[in-house]
Order: sequence, then C-alpha cells, then structure tokens
Amino acid sequence: MNRDTDVLVLGGAGVDTIVHVPQLPLPYADSYMIHDGIRTRAGQTGDFMSLGLAALGLLTHHLDFLGDDPEGDLVRALHRERGITLTAIPQPAGTKRAVNLVGPDGRRLSLYDSSRGHPDDRFPEAMVRELAGRSRHAHVSITQPCVHALPVLRETGVTISTDLHDWDGENPYHEPFALAADVVFVSAARLADPERTLRRIAERGRARAVVATAGAKGAYLLAGGELTPVPPAAPPAPVVDSNGAGDAFAAAFLFGFLRGEPPRRCARYGALAGAHACTVPSTRADAIDRETLLARAAAEPEEEAAPVTGP
Repeated sequence: MNRDTDVLVLGGAGVDTIVHVPQLPLPYADSYMIHDGIRTRAGQTGDFMSLGLAALGLLTHHLDFLGDDPEGDLVRALHRERGITLTAIPQPAGTKRAVNLVGPDGRRLSLYDSSRGHPDDRFPEAMVRELAGRSRHAHVSITQPCVHALPVLRETGVTISTDLHDWDGENPYHEPFALAADVVFVSAARLADPERTLRRIAERGRARAVVATAGAKGAYLLAGGELTPVPPAAPPAPVVDSNGAGDAFAAAFLFGFLRGEPPRRCARYGALAGAHACTVPSTRADAIDRETLLARAAAEPEEEAAPVTGP
C-alpha cells in the first residue's frame, strides 16, 4: 500500500475554555472578574499535534471521536481551515472538552471533562489498519480508546510515538502506550527520578528515544543508552502561556525523526518549537512553521552536551 500520509494522529480532539486567572493556585473566593475574557477554542493534544506537524509540512491525518455539537463544529472548522484531514467518528456523549486556568506566568491548570466517552468506545479496526497502512508514522494520544488501537498499529509496521504527559511513572494506565511506542515523550513534572523512568521505558519497551520535557529547564533525552540534557531554547518573544508547548516539542521532534535526523538534532528542534509555543496566547492555535524552525536551528546551533552519568 502506498504510504501517502506522513503522520496519522489518533485521539486528543476537543475544545478548551481558557480562563486567565490572577494567580495559581487560585485562592477561594465567591467570584473573580476575568478582564481578559473567557474564550472557548478548538485544540486539545491531538489537535495541537496535528497543527504542529502540518505547519512543519508533514501530511497529517487526524482520527478521533467527535460529537454532533458546537464543540465538534469548532474542531472540524479548525482542521478545515488548516487543511488537515480529519476523520471524525460520531460520539453520542459529545466532544471532549476542558477548562484551562492560565496564570500570569503562563502556567496552566487543566480541568478535563471525562464524561465525553464510554469505556467500550473503539476505533473500527479496519479503519485503523487502512489509515495506518497509508502512513509513515502514527502518534497515539493517551485518551480513551487509543490504547486498543496499539496492537493493530504494530501489525501494520508503522512506527509509533506517544506523549505520556504528566505521568508519575507508576500509573498502570500509561504503560501500554509507553511500551508500544518507538518514540516516547513524558513531562518530568511528576517524576521523582526522571532517569530511572526513562530507562525503565527503554528497557521494558521498544523505544528508540525517550524524552522527558522539563519546561524552562529544557529536557532529557535517552537514546542509544545515553541520557543527555537538552538545553532550553530562548523564547523569541515574551512567554505568555505554556499550553501546547509539549505538543509543539513532540511535533518538531517527529519532524526531525521522519527526516532521519539524529536524536539530539530532533530534540533541538523540539526545544525551539516548545519555546515558540510559549509565546503564543492560549486563545490562539498557531504553530511554528518549517522555514522558521530550520532558520532558528541554523542560527542557534545545537550545543554539545555531555551524557548524564548519574542522577
């Protein structure tokens, strides 16, 4: 079968309602006046991955459940406007949604509505097999029901990536994703020992590269048995919101991965894209494009970093 799609993105479609708050954590009060407005826009992790990949020139196909509701219409419109192919399976429970509280420093607290789905939801196996067979790579969100698609994806021979987000390194829900993927991303925010977690993923699974993102501290890359610190990139403008930075990092890393770049160069692309995302207000869904990413990578060549030999 002709692999005419670069990346198949599974899951993670939905809408976020953005609320800028005076501080996080938010002290209890009867009410707050939100002078910046409260806005709802399309864009959860799968949407941001699709946008990031497409902006970098990768042909992207997004597959997920969507409701026949105003929120689903926002998601469909976003994909239509950005020229991203979307296959939406009807979801009677409605489109996934969340509320993001964003502090003045750009940090966020997300409240996810977990009622927009059913435990027995499944992507049609024949559909997954057909779409994966036409794709060079599949990025799998950890939203339900993506875990059930992993065996089918493996059978097609497509390479797989996943983002475990703020995994604590112990919750068993995340393990099937971590162990089935060739490239694994995870936030270091809740990891007591990031190196231990990354090495466990590599030893127990099939990952060629495992990355723990650490916000303004950069990231850690485990590849070829070596743990290497990835320096943070300087944001090109003031930081306003960290929402979508992890997805931007992952999309740019995969851009390099699919070009056959070495892991350190892929991670450098990720750092640059993540820094760019932090300068984009959460009410917008914009991503760094290929020309800008490559120009910044050329202007800020990758620093030589010694492997980490201990905690």
